[in-house]
Amino acid sequence: MTFDDIATALTHTIAVIKMNMLLPALIVAFLWCINSINWMNGGFLRVLGVYPRHLAGVPGIFLSPFIHANAEHLFFNSIPLFLLMAFLLSMVGGIYFSEISAWIIILSGTLTWLVGRKAIHVGASGVVMGYWAYIIAYTWNHPSLMAVIMCLIMLYYLAGLFFSLFPSAEKVSWEGHCCGAAAGIIVAYFF
Repeated sequence: MTFDDIATALTHTIAVIKMNMLLPALIVAFLWCINSINWMNGGFLRVLGVYPRHLAGVPGIFLSPFIHANAEHLFFNSIPLFLLMAFLLSMVGGIYFSEISAWIIILSGTLTWLVGRKAIHVGASGVVMGYWAYIIAYTWNHPSLMAVIMCLIMLYYLAGLFFSLFPSAEKVSWEGHCCGAAAGIIVAYFF
């Protein structure tokens, strides 16, 4: 493999990522719309978060990624979510992207419901960590040049996500982050 082969693969990879940016942009815009409505109404949707080991928290398994505590919370989830969705779409295509996303949402929400601390867990951080871990595990299992390039780009720009797997602040659901990462790894072995 020559430098020209790598440069050609990188150019192709970037072109594929650019082609797959519309859906992630629409999803992130949808999250901002939901949360604008939520914030204008006093945050009433927060009750739809994951409340661990309580029947009232079961809907949060499916709904919590769409609800955020505040604009700062959503802003810091929007950027990695957008990038990781574009990368994942580029790696696996639209149909698998939908299935992978659904499984990551369900698994990370269920795991958070099972092991999370007693608090309402909201936000797309678990899904972000699920995509992040999925891309790493997928690249490990299917090491194509395009997958390796995307994984390296992702690790370079989003390596700080690794530190969100550890407790840092009382209001940060590191359990949700860990459960999301575990979900991403599990799903990578099936898709």
